[in-house]
Amino acid sequence: MKLDEAIEGFLRAIELEYGYSEHTARAYRRDLADLLEYAEQQRVGDLAGLDLELMRGWLWHRQQRGLAPSTLARNVATLKSFGSWLERTERVPGSPASRLRAPKAPRSLPRVLANEQVARILERAGHRADTGDPAALRDRAILELLYASALRVSELCALPVNGLDQRERTVRVLGKGGKERVVPLGAPAAEAIGNYLERGRPALAARAANRPAAAGVHGPRKGENSGAPAAGAPERPLFLGNRGGRLTPNAVYRLVSRELEQEPGGGPRGPHALRHTAATHLLDGGADLRIVQEMLGHSSLASTQVYTHVSTERLAERYRQAHPRA
Repeated sequence: MKLDEAIEGFLRAIELEYGYSEHTARAYRRDLADLLEYAEQQRVGDLAGLDLELMRGWLWHRQQRGLAPSTLARNVATLKSFGSWLERTERVPGSPASRLRAPKAPRSLPRVLANEQVARILERAGHRADTGDPAALRDRAILELLYASALRVSELCALPVNGLDQRERTVRVLGKGGKERVVPLGAPAAEAIGNYLERGRPALAARAANRPAAAGVHGPRKGENSGAPAAGAPERPLFLGNRGGRLTPNAVYRLVSRELEQEPGGGPRGPHALRHTAATHLLDGGADLRIVQEMLGHSSLASTQVYTHVSTERLAERYRQAHPRA
């Protein structure tokens, strides 16, 4: 069997059968496209030539290009998933990637904003929303929700209107691996989303009224603000872009990046900083680690425990600043 055919079969499987996220599928596609290019340079075109030596050669080649250990670790994960699929579907007698080992990436603590920084960001967003601009109403709702519920950006963009329960102040989220969870949100976030649904979303949806072919776009309808879709209608996205289509993760990245640029401190400037911040502030406030794990949608408690280290670092820093004999 040709190597490129096997790769395409694997990518179709993870996208259509196994429920991998769009982000993961894109990363796998990039990795395997680079592997295929390397294999062709080594004059390997058949699946029979995909062995441990070829895979190690590809990883060494990428390492020489200066790629970070975290990227190489993801490359190994891609190869292991691909190899396991080849073995499971009986295309090869055993996974050629079973003996690969990922390099250990240096562990770094996530960026966490101070309470005062979050307050300033949300205050600025509130002032812009007070103008009544539909995009500003949406942006305030997004920032409030990201901080209130610690959502991933992909989860926020995929939220349907009927995933919001305004009475109970919760959102129903479809997370990694297709796992659904219900996440609470606070009163300020509920108010911001309510204002957006009442005055912002209908105005944004109206911009798409003359573009009926736009994917995922629906003009204002009866019951739009209530979140109750018509029987048999597809789920309508909660957050819309400036032209009335479904909001993209890139647009959310730009929004959050603009806000974080105005705040002191280094580190990443994407929406994940608000997720990290919300988790750390919950633990600082005394929330149980298991509750935070459930809220974040982590399958492993180890993924959540990084925030306990952040809380300890913050405590130590405050001690050094405040204690006269620190």
